[in-house]
Amino acid sequence: MAKRRAQRSRAPGLLERPGIWFNQHLQSIVATLGRLFDTPLPTGMTVAVIGISLSLPAALYVLTDNLRTMAGGWDQTAAVSLFLQYETSDSAAAVVADKLRGWPEIAQVQLVTREQALAEFRALGGFEAALEQIKTNPLPVVLAIYPRTADSTPARMEALQTKLLALPEADFTRMDTLWLQRFQAILDLVQSAALLLGGLLGMGVLLIVGNTIRLEILNRRNEIEIMELVGATAAFIRRPFLYAGVWYGLLGGLTAWLLVSLAVLLLQHPVSRLASLYRSEFPLSGLGLAATGVILASSILLGLIGSWIAVNRHLRGAEPG
Repeated sequence: MAKRRAQRSRAPGLLERPGIWFNQHLQSIVATLGRLFDTPLPTGMTVAVIGISLSLPAALYVLTDNLRTMAGGWDQTAAVSLFLQYETSDSAAAVVADKLRGWPEIAQVQLVTREQALAEFRALGGFEAALEQIKTNPLPVVLAIYPRTADSTPARMEALQTKLLALPEADFTRMDTLWLQRFQAILDLVQSAALLLGGLLGMGVLLIVGNTIRLEILNRRNEIEIMELVGATAAFIRRPFLYAGVWYGLLGGLTAWLLVSLAVLLLQHPVSRLASLYRSEFPLSGLGLAATGVILASSILLGLIGSWIAVNRHLRGAEPG
């Protein structure tokens, strides 16, 4: 009998400790989640606030990502339009085009003859009466020049324009992608604003989780005092509150993902209808796998940090002076 009691009271072995540690944490995770579901209204309100806070910068990210995708399709337009002298014939323009195709910074040259330019002008509509009064075609020959990707920077584009204007057949040039570069700059500004907004709202999430955990600590003050009296360690007391912060962050991140995905789904039909008016298609893209992982990891980390701060303040305040 004494031998059996000795076996029962022996300390766990080294190989048994990881399993005991895992079981303790697993029990704490499940118990913390059950405690949150026992108060569905306060938990739901906290999770909703966290989700809305995180969904705002996530929505801005989705917006800029879709606009960049849309702008990527606009890169197919001519980067530089070279208008030749009016006296330049189509055959002479073809010779100039062949010459430009040999330049290392140019990827493609498209010749637009006078007749093609006039046909495109007629297709615009609204100028039929004016065109009937014109006896000769007043439009010059145009060369649509597409530079290589490595030579599409603003500095190299300006150098290319200067080089094109030095041609004896050149009249003037127009950079068709200048507006696109400005649009890209606006998108960069919006993306920076989204990062700043995300940082500010992240601080708000810290405050929300920290205040929620602080209220939970106050509600369980008697339970915590009893655990301290029986010799519970700080890590044991801190554990359920930390997992509560993790759950708040995870549920808030999932809520943010759900809100953004729902917004993309609701906007897909109006965007498709607008794109159809331009004889195009543009499927909206939501949060990808990487972006979703970043949101969930960030929300969990914010919840963990917020709960850590709240619990540590209580433990420091409970220590004897």
